Amino acid sequence: MKTKLFTYLIIGLSFCQLFSQDLKGKIVNDLNQPLEAAYIFNLDSESHAHSAEDGVFILKNTKAGDSIKVGILGYQTRQLIVDDSNLTTQLIIVLSEKAYQLDELIITEELNAMRTISKLDLQTSPVNSSQEILRKVPGLIIGQHAGGGKAEQLFLRGFDVDHGTDVSISVDGMPVNMVSHAHGQGYSDLHFLIPETIQKIDFGKGPYYGQQGDFNTAGYVDFSTRDYLKDSQISMSVGDFNSLRTLGLFNLLGNTKRQNAYLAAEYIATDGPFESPQNFNRLNLFGKYVVYTPENDKLSLTASHFTSRWDASGQIPQREVDNGNITRFGAIDDTEGGQTERTNFNVEFSKYISDDTRLKTNAFYTNYNFELYSNFTFFLEDPVNGDQIKQQEERHIFGVNTVISKTTYLGKTEVSLDAGLGLRHDIINDVELSRTLNRQTTLENIQLGDINQTNINAFVNATFHLGKFRIAPALRLDYFKFLYNDKLQPTYTVQSETKTIVSPKLNIFYDAQDNLQFFLKSGIGFHSNDARVVVNNVGKDILPKAYGLDIGNIWKPTKSLIVNTAMWYLFLEQEFVYVGDAGIVEPSGKTERFGIDLGLRYQMNDWLYLDTDATYTKARSIEEAKGEDYIPLAPDFTIAGGLSVTDLEGFSGGIRYRYIDDRPANETNSIIADGYFVTDFNVNYSFNSMTLGLVIENLFDVDWNETQFATESRLQNEAQSVEEIHFTPGTPFFIKGSITYNF
Repeated sequence: MKTKLFTYLIIGLSFCQLFSQDLKGKIVNDLNQPLEAAYIFNLDSESHAHSAEDGVFILKNTKAGDSIKVGILGYQTRQLIVDDSNLTTQLIIVLSEKAYQLDELIITEELNAMRTISKLDLQTSPVNSSQEILRKVPGLIIGQHAGGGKAEQLFLRGFDVDHGTDVSISVDGMPVNMVSHAHGQGYSDLHFLIPETIQKIDFGKGPYYGQQGDFNTAGYVDFSTRDYLKDSQISMSVGDFNSLRTLGLFNLLGNTKRQNAYLAAEYIATDGPFESPQNFNRLNLFGKYVVYTPENDKLSLTASHFTSRWDASGQIPQREVDNGNITRFGAIDDTEGGQTERTNFNVEFSKYISDDTRLKTNAFYTNYNFELYSNFTFFLEDPVNGDQIKQQEERHIFGVNTVISKTTYLGKTEVSLDAGLGLRHDIINDVELSRTLNRQTTLENIQLGDINQTNINAFVNATFHLGKFRIAPALRLDYFKFLYNDKLQPTYTVQSETKTIVSPKLNIFYDAQDNLQFFLKSGIGFHSNDARVVVNNVGKDILPKAYGLDIGNIWKPTKSLIVNTAMWYLFLEQEFVYVGDAGIVEPSGKTERFGIDLGLRYQMNDWLYLDTDATYTKARSIEEAKGEDYIPLAPDFTIAGGLSVTDLEGFSGGIRYRYIDDRPANETNSIIADGYFVTDFNVNYSFNSMTLGLVIENLFDVDWNETQFATESRLQNEAQSVEEIHFTPGTPFFIKGSITYNF
């Protein structure tokens, strides 16, 4: 009898297995637009899947009669019973949008929990200026110091990133960082990105990601633009200091099936709070077209153009403010400023090669022009004409990235594989550093040349799903070719260097509970380098390695609170910095940084949401004597966050704060860059198709220095130079109102 029962059991299990199939489907919203990263769970077989970027999913071990649960944060969860027809044709599941509720978040069901957190932040506190875009990355502090037209200065994990040297930034797979830039390595002007077109922000800290290479030392930030608009929109805001912003978002195809197209236009002008008007203006144009084939292949085309010009009062010496010769918003040399423009074309294509294999590729072209006038030292070098400099370049960027993703099995172990190839080629003409007079006359060429730089890369990521563990090793290879033609030499000479570097990574995740995930991230990256540094060093220390380690967790201790923490360490073999303002190389030697990150998200009720992110860091040079080993401008402690209100009887808005502590401005900590605490406020009221808005920056009108440097300078009436803090003042109390119409 027992033998018969056992035999029947085996036959029954085999029978069930025989009739278990793969359920193929697609998750869309009420507008028939695909939803990415939805969680699909079979309540009977306990198999699960996530929807891809085009909403498509494949759920294994599924048969007729099984119950399926589908959910994604911000949408109504659905549960349905599979019938025979669902197993032979693609199942379309429509989810209806609803308010974000943190109590619905289950960490282990998320494809990327930190990305989900950034999605929450975007939803509860939308960005409405280019400055706010990067502030959405937890722990990232920014500062502007050249009239609004220059790329922001960045601070992250104990790095003065300058304008992007140690943080990789991209938009729709297209790089933002400029290699071997006239003003400095990694220069990242993100002002071409219109905030309202952002769909999601993906970010990571440390050199742990196979798909990230050049500039990914402290971290990376990838922005993705919207594939469609729910509504068209026109908006205008007016504020202090002759500030004006107009915005238009236009849905060009309505609800055309399988196609989306829209156009966005933005114009900004302001004089700023300075005594010498900034005369700043910027024009942005952006267009995107997306089409899906019946086979769920996706093609998107984007084009954008951005142009900007400005005047600037520059960084002013503290001594002149202290003695009353100028105010905080005065100037020593108000002839600074510049102009820049960027045109982008980007083509993205993705398709399923087979049910378990997906290809995604993008090709891009950028044309870029830049001209900047600065005067940091006044009359230190030239007591007659002054020390104004011009930095200029004209650039073409060509590139392509291709990734193949495949899900397979090693025995009974599920393995996710990603393999990719990439190419980036920069042609930079007439990279110039010159001494000038009054933005009119060139007095002397310090540097002038052409740069040709190529980066070819390949990577492979593998993720092994071992019950509650995910083990993800990765390997990346980068090949660089650097060419520099120095036009100031009497004869034609091209200096060249090549370098290949291999960067291994290993990340481990452990799902201790549904709402508690531990992680250990480790990896080797490299410190990015300028072509002029590389050829001058004759092959030495071309790409110094960076070694990183993160240990932390993401935890949801209560239904409305999520906490993420990390302890981390980063060691760099060398920090070569090309100082574009002086045309010199500054080697900093070996450095180390270690610290703690803490993030909190708490939903107090249906409409009130709190978030805060803090980072403590210790950053030191290893080879210097104690007391002389400080890394200039490396922040020790930063914190940012706020309270947000969403849809409270038509009202939304919030109060935001950011703090950075006092930090060393030089290697001996004898000159201090003052910290600041700044609070901003915004409120919106929506009725029918209209929204009225009010924004107040620096709500409590504190005096704060947005950027600061320890600089040696000499004024025209001074016999000796002085090294001290030179700063750009932060915006005082600033109010603006807006009106928006959706149609």
